[in-house]
Parts: sequence; C-alpha cells; structure tokens
Amino acid sequence: MKNFVVKTIANAGALAVAVWLLDKITLTGDSTGKKVGTLIVVALLFGVVNFMVKPIVKVLTFPLFILTLGLITLVVNALMLLLTSWLADKLDLSFHVEGFWTAVLGGLIISVVSWALNVVMPDGD
Repeated sequence: MKNFVVKTIANAGALAVAVWLLDKITLTGDSTGKKVGTLIVVALLFGVVNFMVKPIVKVLTFPLFILTLGLITLVVNALMLLLTSWLADKLDLSFHVEGFWTAVLGGLIISVVSWALNVVMPDGD
C-alpha cells in the first residue's frame, strides 16, 4: 500500500512538472487546493491507465519495440497520456493535453521526473 501511495505522489509530481513546463498541457481550477486534488485524481487515473492498458499495448506492439530498438516507447507513453486526458475530460476533471507531439514531450518529461522521484522517495518494501 505504501508503494502505491509513493508511486501516486511521484506521478502527481511528474504531471505537475509537465503542466508547469508545457503550455499545451493544462490544469485549471479555482484554487490551489482544487488543482492539487485534481492533480492527485489525474495521477491515480494515469496510474490505472499505465497498469491496465499499457501492458496490452506493449504486447501488441512488441515487433515495433524490436524494430525501433525501444523508441516506440515514446509513442506508447504519449498515447497513455492522451488516453488519460480523454478519460479526465469524460470525468469532468480540468486536465487536458493538446496534441500528439505535446503528449510525446509530456510523456518524456513525466517518465524522467517520475523515475527521479521514485529514486529519491522511499518505496516501502
């Protein structure tokens, strides 16, 4: 359970960095508390998408992983971020990613920041 909380906080931090760095990834809200709450819900949603959908996509695109020497990971991460944005819109959350190339750059930022935060934060094993 502690590992889940740490990963969710790391995802929320990584999403916050992506929102801060990229103009086309938006998070709106009336107050800072509402933005933080939305960010945590979006981080949970992003975690669920990565847990349930990403492995299926990786299996289906396995030949492309071999052919591109893993660079297709950038596209898969972008698609997971776009799916999260679409689901957030359906759930009336104020999180939006505009465009595929923004999602590629956002996915790269989220991957790097999430990895760095998971290195720094205790994992609860």
